[in-house]
Amino acid sequence: YMTVLPFYYPIGKEIEVFKHAYDKKLPFLLKGPTGTGKSRFIEYMAAELSKNLITVACHEETSSTDLIGRYIIRVAETVWIDGPLTTAVKEGAIIYLDEIAEARPDVIVAIHSLTDHRRELYIDKLGVTISAHEDFMLVASFNPGYQRGFKELKPSTRQRFVAMSFKY
Repeated sequence: YMTVLPFYYPIGKEIEVFKHAYDKKLPFLLKGPTGTGKSRFIEYMAAELSKNLITVACHEETSSTDLIGRYIIRVAETVWIDGPLTTAVKEGAIIYLDEIAEARPDVIVAIHSLTDHRRELYIDKLGVTISAHEDFMLVASFNPGYQRGFKELKPSTRQRFVAMSFKY
């Protein structure tokens, strides 16, 4: 994690709200257009809390396999490689899924059990379920109504998060 706090100028109670969500182990959703400081805020909060931050920039091709992990062939054997989400769940990092609405629908399915009381990740390729580390936090961002195609998050997904809107 960073030893120097990145510059961040609070405009409301976002720092207190984020810390409360972190303490209560609740997932956090940042809503707002590009350039309103969502990513900088998360970098600041991770540094402020002395937590490792793993950022994934989601796009149309981002799949649950990209986040959870995959088998790769190394020399003469097949080995499992954890993806960034699995790494964060195991190590207790803050994972930031930037532009989550852009990702494939299986990504939302994959994070559901991490965003409720269970706080666990099912890895179907391994047939295992792992419980989230005490310090794990899932943070996502999306631009409601700003992207081409207007991809929205379903209410069933949105209601799982403590949400905060960022504006210019």
